[in-house]
Amino acid sequence: MSQKKRHALPVSELIAKKRDGGTLTDAELTGLIEGFMDGSVADYQMSALAMAVFFRGMSFDETVAMTLAMRDSGKVIDFSRLAAPKVDKHSTGGVGDKVSICLAPIVASCGVAVPMMSGRGLGHTGGTLDKLEAIPGFRVGLSAAEFRTQVRKIGCSLIGQTGDLAPADKRLYALRDVTGTVESIPLITSSILSKKLAEGVDALVLDVKVGRGAFMKTEGSARELARCLVRVGRLAGKRVSALLTDMSSPIGFTVGNALETAEALEVLHGEGPEDLQELTYALGAEMLRAAGTTKSKGEGERMLAQAVRNGSAARKMAEIVGAQGGDARVVDEPDRMKLARHRTTVTATGEGFVTEIDPLEVGYASMGLGAGRTRAEDAVDPGAGIRLHVRLGDHVRAGDALATLYSSKKPLLAPAAQRTAASFVLAKRRRSSSGRIIETIRR
Repeated sequence: MSQKKRHALPVSELIAKKRDGGTLTDAELTGLIEGFMDGSVADYQMSALAMAVFFRGMSFDETVAMTLAMRDSGKVIDFSRLAAPKVDKHSTGGVGDKVSICLAPIVASCGVAVPMMSGRGLGHTGGTLDKLEAIPGFRVGLSAAEFRTQVRKIGCSLIGQTGDLAPADKRLYALRDVTGTVESIPLITSSILSKKLAEGVDALVLDVKVGRGAFMKTEGSARELARCLVRVGRLAGKRVSALLTDMSSPIGFTVGNALETAEALEVLHGEGPEDLQELTYALGAEMLRAAGTTKSKGEGERMLAQAVRNGSAARKMAEIVGAQGGDARVVDEPDRMKLARHRTTVTATGEGFVTEIDPLEVGYASMGLGAGRTRAEDAVDPGAGIRLHVRLGDHVRAGDALATLYSSKKPLLAPAAQRTAASFVLAKRRRSSSGRIIETIRR
């Protein structure tokens, strides 16, 4: 398609239009993305447009047009022949966030199809794919056809994004990453939703995290992103809602791939940390409501609890693991996932109540042990990570164990232990906690 057919103005004039605060039409945005993919819009031009959007923003209609154009830059999975409602969940990322691993099978065991595409860890945040690959034999690299077949057959699949889904997003993000334009709410919204809409889901529930360990540090910025995601998703024709959740401390007691997967599997057996259960049940109830399966949070949480009690959630996870080449015995025997052999314990140097566990410091310490990566191509150590022995509000005395660190490389332990120790703050008085769920946003 020629540039003239795509839009009336040359690319340079479209960039200038947005730079000056103008509104781009659907046709102009579609043409820009199509041109970006076929090479007629150069990388430097798309980078300039991203910078203009960064400073000038986009209307909701512009963001919808951008999202749909990016979705349509590749394949869109067709689940129209699957009768069950199809719902996915997306998290903006945090430390110790293993929710997807227990959430997906519980919701799928309630009759909702969960076609879930996840990412890998980068920096201080972990990735669901790395955690799943700690299960011996588990394959996350299914083709779109295999993914579709598995969802139709057993109601759930957990995989990585395939290269033919929303390829414009991958290319645009690579430019944003090196041009200082990552922190743009319209561009973040288009990036997240273009991939999720390409999955062919009917509804989407978003976990927008806020706090020191999250991408969005303040409630105001997180709420703005959540509202943009919900409104744009709804304008694009999908049922979308978001939960604002607290990321001011690590989720659960573990950070690291095998450690987190084992902890998530505990939830399928009615166990596991309270905050992990709280997040799983709240997000799961919202997914069931979005699917039309239930009408209220309470009804949804009761249905999820029943699936855990009667064993159907754990059986569903075993089915998923087996279908994707993994050792399904891990669901009941998580010790089959081996932890790194070198270990050290961080102990308290004083007495008091734990008032802070800095998730950023814990995340970087875990990364330093080998559990994370600084570059996308880095390998991870599945058995590396951190097991916390205390949570916020606990009282400790000097010498009490605060955390155990695991790594396959002994020299990595000491610097990570220093960083982990620095993440704990003790005080004379206990600080009250109000839980992880801050707010539900549906419009």
